[in-house]
Amino acid sequence: MPQILMHMSIHPYAESVSFFIPAATLQASSKTFVELCQSPLVKHLFALRLPGEEDAGYTLEKCSALRVDSLTGTTFLKQVAEVCDTPYAMFFLRPAALSLGYGVIARMCSAAENTQARMVYADHYVENGPQHVAHPAIDYQEGSLRDDFDFGGLWLCRTEEIRAFLNDDACRDYDYSACYALRLFMSRRGQLFHLNEYLYSERPAPNISKHEQHFLYQAASQQTAQKEYEQACTDHLRRIGAYLPEGVYEDLPEDNATYPVEASVIIPVKNRVRTIGDAIRSALRQEASIPYNIIVVDNHSTDGTSEAVRSICMENAKVRHLQPLRHDLGIGGCWDFAIRSAECGRFAVQLDSDDLYSGPDTLERIVSAFRKEEAAMVVGAYSVVDFQLRPLPPGLIAHKEWTAANGRNNALRINGFGAPRAFRTQILRAIGVPNTSYGEDYALGLAFSRRFHVARIYDELYLCRRWDGNSDAALTPEQVNRNNAYKDKLRTMEIAARKIIRSK
Repeated sequence: MPQILMHMSIHPYAESVSFFIPAATLQASSKTFVELCQSPLVKHLFALRLPGEEDAGYTLEKCSALRVDSLTGTTFLKQVAEVCDTPYAMFFLRPAALSLGYGVIARMCSAAENTQARMVYADHYVENGPQHVAHPAIDYQEGSLRDDFDFGGLWLCRTEEIRAFLNDDACRDYDYSACYALRLFMSRRGQLFHLNEYLYSERPAPNISKHEQHFLYQAASQQTAQKEYEQACTDHLRRIGAYLPEGVYEDLPEDNATYPVEASVIIPVKNRVRTIGDAIRSALRQEASIPYNIIVVDNHSTDGTSEAVRSICMENAKVRHLQPLRHDLGIGGCWDFAIRSAECGRFAVQLDSDDLYSGPDTLERIVSAFRKEEAAMVVGAYSVVDFQLRPLPPGLIAHKEWTAANGRNNALRINGFGAPRAFRTQILRAIGVPNTSYGEDYALGLAFSRRFHVARIYDELYLCRRWDGNSDAALTPEQVNRNNAYKDKLRTMEIAARKIIRSK
């Protein structure tokens, strides 16, 4: 048998990487610690010691401790740039144990060299006891402006990009969003490359629930960080020519159409026999000074929902029960069907079949906002509740990150607009509602805010039920990725449209 010689010292990426990882994470990843210290590709291993952490006493020549105040600020990146004398810096900054797959560092370096990418990230596994659950990432695109874009915990960055970012005239002293601003900077200069290979595993530390994590950015404790993220995103939009200035809107078009009522509550529904009655009755309780109706678009329910709606229709003439002939409609398609019907009023107001208006004045306040502010769209605030309407954290979701000065720019960073949402029917018919069951509301918010004034009501108008029947309950990583990729695509299209406006 021929002898195989391993000349590791002449590896093409020998000593190409400085690896940065929290000291606590490194201690929880003993096997990884040894692998990194033995790797010929890693020149330096920096164990990041946060305030209050004791010296772990690293004695191996390649590993040294680096004291840092945080892992999120500009000061941290300056420390990285100061100590990093290799072409690449590799980071794992999550509070999770890390297990490296075979050849991961070489593979990511190779991807960076072959594509000339500014940054490389890959798919990974999440350890859940004895199980390794596949956790694929999604491709980065121009619309991937969410500050919670999931690159996974391990990413490789060109050191020269970090230095260029720090030397850029627009670089700010961030406390929380330096890494976010860095990746926006890199995306303007080149590619952030997604390597579709499962190259490592993470074992997460105990954390808050997925539900609480979803709304974490709304927490009061997060508002200082959110302001920083907003500033970084706004700076980026200015740099790429997609920033929209304050107060510059199109005039509302003249509306000479005849409508059967002033407002229509639109409720798309499919197989929600447990909740549809509550939703309709909350709409019927509205004490409005204007005539209104309730349009229920029954998308071929088979669980008794249709019968429940027909029963309410017999009791109250305000309720209209529509059933489309088509069988390929999503939630957005049902909305489009409703607003183009002869039953639809001047204003179309959202109510999901799971949810409720929180009081009898919701409709009146929305219509008043349309008229008072000459708005094309109105968005309220909602509280999160369980099936029995008991409050759930974080409580009120007011989306106060929307400001008159910068809301429509910051909307490109946030994953939603709020609820309930309401539209001038004439404009909504001209724009059209995407025939999807996810993100159609976000697409409308972006399109409306690009051209017209959007009014906000920051008081509770709506109760959003969270239960196991929700369409977004218990999603797989692949389903989450599909949803996130779609919203990123919406942002990509929106950025293109805004660039056209700014170029004129």
